[in-house]
Amino acid sequence: MAGFLKFLWMYRKYIIILLTPLLLLPLPLIIPTPEGKCGYVIILMALYWCTECIPLSVTALLPVILFPMMGIMQSSEVCIQYLKDSNMLFIGGLVVAIAVEQWNLHKRIAILVLLIVGVKPAFLMMGFMSTTAFLSMWISNSAATAMMLPIAGAVLQQLCDTEANAEEREFSLTAAKDGQENQAFEMGDTKENHKKELRPKDSSINMDAYKDDDSKDMKEIKENVISKVDRSPEAEQRRLQREQKYVELKKGMSLSVCYSACIGGTATLTGTTPNVILKGQIDELFPDNGGIINFASWFGFAFPNMLLMLALSWLWLQFMFLGFNLKKSFGCGTKRVADREAYQVIKDEYKKLGRMDFAEGCVLVIFTLLVILWFTREPGFIPGWATVLFNKDKTYVTDGTVAIFMSALFFCIPSKLPGCCGESSDGAPAEAPSALLSWDIVHRKFPWNVLLLLGGGYALAHGSEKSGLSMWLGESLIPLQSIPPYAITILMTMLVAAFTECSSNTATTTLFLPILASMATAIKIHPLYVMLPCTIATSLAFMLPVATPPNAIAFSFGNLKVIDMAKAGFILNIIGVLTINLAINTWGVAMFQLDSFPSWANVTKNP
Repeated sequence: MAGFLKFLWMYRKYIIILLTPLLLLPLPLIIPTPEGKCGYVIILMALYWCTECIPLSVTALLPVILFPMMGIMQSSEVCIQYLKDSNMLFIGGLVVAIAVEQWNLHKRIAILVLLIVGVKPAFLMMGFMSTTAFLSMWISNSAATAMMLPIAGAVLQQLCDTEANAEEREFSLTAAKDGQENQAFEMGDTKENHKKELRPKDSSINMDAYKDDDSKDMKEIKENVISKVDRSPEAEQRRLQREQKYVELKKGMSLSVCYSACIGGTATLTGTTPNVILKGQIDELFPDNGGIINFASWFGFAFPNMLLMLALSWLWLQFMFLGFNLKKSFGCGTKRVADREAYQVIKDEYKKLGRMDFAEGCVLVIFTLLVILWFTREPGFIPGWATVLFNKDKTYVTDGTVAIFMSALFFCIPSKLPGCCGESSDGAPAEAPSALLSWDIVHRKFPWNVLLLLGGGYALAHGSEKSGLSMWLGESLIPLQSIPPYAITILMTMLVAAFTECSSNTATTTLFLPILASMATAIKIHPLYVMLPCTIATSLAFMLPVATPPNAIAFSFGNLKVIDMAKAGFILNIIGVLTINLAINTWGVAMFQLDSFPSWANVTKNP
């Protein structure tokens, strides 16, 4: 029996792959309508995504096979969903992130921020959290976490070593002082007795000998006393307390980095994949929405929410791992040697980067221009440059257009200034410098699987509309009209936050958004009122190491236990749900007019 169970466990993925479609087969047979067939595809993909029996990106390709075979959509109509405008925004944003990582601009920014905030424990945690959150707004959450954790480890190790050395020096001085007094007392009579014998002889030689003897005696006394001190229960207890303190500090710092990476990714439209999925789903399901979600509008809503969530998370982690001792955590009125030496470690790391070269400067300029163009394309309160120049009649230029244009510059600009002569510094014939980015680098670092996941989500949403499944779901959810909208939003964000702990945030967003859109149109509430908070809630995967890649990286780095992450993450999930709902019911209502049902949501794409 044990062998059979072991066999089942070993081959569980293959069993799920085979049995799941067979067990779900009665659904399209009993309900042979387009709605039933589309429901079969969605449930099958949901189970495959949750169990990860096959790669997520391969599951995302199932609509290309099943929708045409079931008569839901033509193959050409399905395939076109896999490379839409939102995908282009995603591609352009990631190419910029790859360029930033390639030329170490992100590391320079990170270390500069740490030099500003200092190395007091509380400020150090604040510095690492704010830096990681800022970086994850522009580069992948995993890359930000993987870069910041080794820096945090080096600083904490230096703090620990310096504190240990300071204690050892203190014991050494005490031991030397006591040893010197004892030696003077015990050897006073001996020197008096031999005083007359030493005078006729060469005093310099004999005095040197006595000095050597004295130094040897002093060294032995120091070593004996220090070893006694080191072996004393008090010293051992102090050592254990110090090590325990830094173990807890390392745990707290590791969690703060991975959590702030997830939180920071919510602040920008390209910060994490679910944000891009929301834009794509809104544009797909409500094509007449007038570009309600763009880079500027998303930032205006999500950035204050991110700051609030980050501040509350810092307070919770500070309380959990450091306590609220102002003198120890904030270093009020103290200036220790350990702090100066740990600060020197950060300065040394910055010196290793050297001066900013031409390539790094070009990446910084292009990155800054991209952000400015995103913000000013359609700011909302005034006509943007795109409206004035291109979008007078239709929306010709989007955020995706800007992202692709700016990312293409990395392949056109040389990484070094062209030389004035045709020879290099060593006299050899000079070669033209390479561009800031090559396609080989992009191909190696680009997450192509996520691109397919995005496309799979858009194909599912389009299939739900074409088959009529969205309309059927909306009609089934009409009884929810009796529940206040704010209560629905709270319940939905809690459900999504719990679901995303055991499923990828991309798959969770892809599955929930079409259902939420149908529910919103059925009960006549603004679609963004439920879709926007639930999208951000998919980034609240704080409780389990397997929930997100940043969690897994921090779990392995910080010697964490699952219970450590679960305790810290549970409260952070509650904080996240509360802050998201506060944001959507305050400035979210003012920004997107969420208190009324918009005209563009009355009619979605007809099947």
